[in-house]
Amino acid sequence: MPTDKLPPLEECTCLAVRQAARHITQFYDQHLAPVGLRTTQFSILARLRRRGPMTINTLADDMVMDRTTVGRNILPLEREGLLSIELGRRDRRSKELRLTDAGLERLRAGYEGWKQAQREFAAAFGDERTVGLRALLHEVAATDLPIDAAAAG
Repeated sequence: MPTDKLPPLEECTCLAVRQAARHITQFYDQHLAPVGLRTTQFSILARLRRRGPMTINTLADDMVMDRTTVGRNILPLEREGLLSIELGRRDRRSKELRLTDAGLERLRAGYEGWKQAQREFAAAFGDERTVGLRALLHEVAATDLPIDAAAAG
């Protein structure tokens, strides 16, 4: 396909969302780095704190991530003793994730950096626009998009 027939990259919704996500993630990672957490790790610990023990599949669904990505993200957390992976209570074939006391401590330590990132982002982007952006992104994540199961893998 000749390049003059390609749509401009500025028209790609996926690219725009991914670039914004990477930009914001890097910003939050800077604020969480002093306590040794990355944004995704902080989110996993916070989710376990809020919702209690859950399976890897439930966590993946809850965070709109695929299971293998969640698996890669929980390994360092388990190594550091911030969460434990145990056999499921109801289904012994499943693995259940649990926040440990050390994980709760690290989550609490990271909370200040997270709050600072929240404040600085809202100051830079505008309070009202920040609230609107979050609402819009929640709507996007909840939108039922047609996904071909065979193509999704």
